Amino acid sequence: MENYSEQLDGLFQALADPTRRAVLVRLGTGPASISDLAAPFDMALPSFMKHIRFLEESGLIRTEKEGRVRTCSLQRSRFAMVEGWLSEQRAIWDGRTDRLEQFVLAKQDREKGK
Repeated sequence: MENYSEQLDGLFQALADPTRRAVLVRLGTGPASISDLAAPFDMALPSFMKHIRFLEESGLIRTEKEGRVRTCSLQRSRFAMVEGWLSEQRAIWDGRTDRLEQFVLAKQDREKGK
């Protein structure tokens, strides 16, 4: 369980940064080179590479080098862990809101009966 929690923490840390989220959105359309991914950002390449390494270490992307070009692609399977956690949370909150609705409706019925 602790390992699961650490992996989930790393995924959410990776998703917390707007630059990394933008890279993931772009990679959602298909693989891209580092230079293509870096082009829209106003930062030095070494700074951008920190984001790429962070995404790679979290398992959200994979990079491959062919010649002088390093290409990134999404690791879609890692998103399943985030989706699973969000689904669990959604189920918890749906249950809570359902109970709250039942409580409010019961209270309204009691007040009408008085």
